[in-house]
Amino acid sequence: MLKKSTVIRVRYAETDRMGYVYYGNYAAYFEVARVELLRAAGITYRSLEDEGILLPVISYEIKFLLPALYDDELMVVSTIPEAPTARIRFQYETRRDGELLNTASTDLAFVSRSGGRPMRCPPHVLEALLRAWS
Repeated sequence: MLKKSTVIRVRYAETDRMGYVYYGNYAAYFEVARVELLRAAGITYRSLEDEGILLPVISYEIKFLLPALYDDELMVVSTIPEAPTARIRFQYETRRDGELLNTASTDLAFVSRSGGRPMRCPPHVLEALLRAWS
């Protein structure tokens, strides 16, 4: 399992009239956490896209426990729980001062830009992830 923590400060524009983080903004928070987790393993979205490899989200699930509020400092812990195949799963926990606010997961598919077809995880990506796990 690969794990990384990313700090995100809630901006006023990300809240709704109740003062809560608008539920749709969590997808952006998870994207930031996912990109930083891959970067920590030596993989960047830019390099993947330059190689013609796309990673569209094919599923997204979230369970809300408590709201986040304006100016909260959130810790988003992202993990890759298992080695990817043609899909890669990310799991997330959002915390404020250690208190769990939500849990979520996304599944992304490896897709060839040229043909738009699903593909297996490229060997160099799998190797980088396995190196980071050890």
